[in-house]
Amino acid sequence: MESISVKFPYLLRKKLKEGQEVRRVAQLDWKIIENDCEKPFVASGLKLIPLPVMHGEDYTCLGFLFGETYRVAYISDVSRFLPTTERYISKSDDQQLDLLILDTLYKNGSHNTHFCFPQTLEAVKRLCPKQALLIGMTHEFDHHRDNEFLMEWSRREGIPVQLAHDGLRIPIDL
Repeated sequence: MESISVKFPYLLRKKLKEGQEVRRVAQLDWKIIENDCEKPFVASGLKLIPLPVMHGEDYTCLGFLFGETYRVAYISDVSRFLPTTERYISKSDDQQLDLLILDTLYKNGSHNTHFCFPQTLEAVKRLCPKQALLIGMTHEFDHHRDNEFLMEWSRREGIPVQLAHDGLRIPIDL
């Protein structure tokens, strides 16, 4: 917020002095989202739980967990899970994600700010959701061939995983 107040002061509400006019620019109602799984917030009537993850080694990014009946975690920019976040969304005696939507940038190799295919599949095994969709792939993925590979991987590991695609719809009851 300090950075925004310096760079975009006109976006912050100010107390007007006597006789001062309201400027006709966007007035945003800022809500600070904390990097803490224990501090949920509500947006558009949906309770969201922030999931702090590392995006590189010097930047904390947020994924989000939502849904009461059907638990969904959306994590698009991750290079490493923080232990508290991993524990929070890992399968436990009474909790399991119904759907994990997870970053996978490159098919092979590694990247400093994103999971790549090998790291993504390892994370899916550790978290053990009921189902996983992989997002954020580069052009090097062959959607049909790699989904065939994932069908075999899913049978072997017992976790249905597939590459997502534009326009994919998943009906869920939150």
